[in-house]
Amino acid sequence: MENAITSVPDFLPALPEILMAVGAMALLMYGVFRKSCDAHETAYGALALFALVAALLVIEPNASIETFGGMFVVDGFTKFMKLLILLAAAAAMVMSLTFIRREGMDRFEFPVLIVLATLGMFMMVSANGLISLYMGLELQSLSLYVIAAFHRDNTRATEAGLKYFVLGALASGMLLYGASLIYGFTGSVQFASIAAVLQSDGTNIGVIFGIVFVLAGLAFKISAVPFHMWTPDVYEGAPTPVTAFFAGAPKVAAMALILRVLFVAFPSMENEWQQIVVFIAIASMLLGAFAAIGQSNIKRLMAYSSISHMGFAMVGLAAGTPEGVRGVLIYLVIYVVMNAGVFCCILAMQRKEGYVEGISELAGLSRNQPMVAFVMAMLMFSLAGVPPLAGFFGKFYVFMAAVQAGLYPLAVIGVLSSVVGAFYYLRIVKIMYFDEPAEAFVQPMPGELTAILGISGFFTLFFFIYPAPLIIGAQAAVGALLP
Repeated sequence: MENAITSVPDFLPALPEILMAVGAMALLMYGVFRKSCDAHETAYGALALFALVAALLVIEPNASIETFGGMFVVDGFTKFMKLLILLAAAAAMVMSLTFIRREGMDRFEFPVLIVLATLGMFMMVSANGLISLYMGLELQSLSLYVIAAFHRDNTRATEAGLKYFVLGALASGMLLYGASLIYGFTGSVQFASIAAVLQSDGTNIGVIFGIVFVLAGLAFKISAVPFHMWTPDVYEGAPTPVTAFFAGAPKVAAMALILRVLFVAFPSMENEWQQIVVFIAIASMLLGAFAAIGQSNIKRLMAYSSISHMGFAMVGLAAGTPEGVRGVLIYLVIYVVMNAGVFCCILAMQRKEGYVEGISELAGLSRNQPMVAFVMAMLMFSLAGVPPLAGFFGKFYVFMAAVQAGLYPLAVIGVLSSVVGAFYYLRIVKIMYFDEPAEAFVQPMPGELTAILGISGFFTLFFFIYPAPLIIGAQAAVGALLP
């Protein structure tokens, strides 16, 4: 009894994760025992659970606390990233409410799987060692494999789930191999211990190979080049709300993990990992910019857009400075909000015969639904980085960090690829406003899509007026990660 009492405080830092796990099990049991349960009932329960977890995170102290033998850490950085993950996951779940009913996916397991995936992302963000890192990664991935193929009557969705599973398994194997190399050459799995060993003993070729394999596994999760091959097919084949989920929350969690691994476990090897990050950033920006030009499916275009945007975020990481990390965090917040708005517009592309995904289907949207066309155009300009919209400031902070770190060629390549990327964003605006009108979409938009689109548009348009809260929050998160 005494041991049980003394061990209780070890669990308190992980209370949000424990609550989410218990809540997921409760929702699953509710769905199983209530015979006529549909996805809407468990979705509302999941959203209430997210709200409760968010409240817990907000009232949590900002002090850095390690528990479970130092494998799990809670600090201001984890709080910032977890709140962003919750925002992205909740937006995707709200977006799915109408879609799953119309597409015959109205099964109670869908929201439960999103909750379990989000729990895995929380574990990734708080991972402070190689074992907890892998546990969180696999918990997230196993749920995402099922979600990608959740529309089981749709051949494309099944194909998307299978591709993601096979390539995800390969990436997990590479990550595990890299982790085993790091453990073999340092004798530890905890990030702080690994850093201490490398600081005292110096770098060796085995650890460098380990970092390469670990970064390869994590780059797969953010769909960075050359580990992006799954992204266009999965984005196109998966149900649209699932694609919206894939484009937001998992990328935030993986980027948070990359930041913690590189800056906490390998700060003494910055010169080595910086070369890898610079290559990934350049390749992602360029491929995302050029490969999207010829796309005719808007979800496929958004896949290449996300590859490009992860490259832009990696520019801040390549700088290796607190300013660079702050730029990455600001960029991720802006990217998640913009992406949510764009996918609301994609979900609104519905006619009597069903949902459509062709970019040409947007023709004449400005005459049929002028407000939707205006917000969509604004989001496209923002994704292209046109001032004074929010997307411009995201790119400004990461490019400024690269310039301050002396990475001038990287910043120049980033600006040039942003100019190339502007072509396909502006092409969508041109189709909406200047092409001959296609058949009008079903009106009006569902209320939940209108709300998310309105919030996304408002944030994107008026961010420049008062950006201070986000900048201060990102600065505090950086201070927790890099004390």
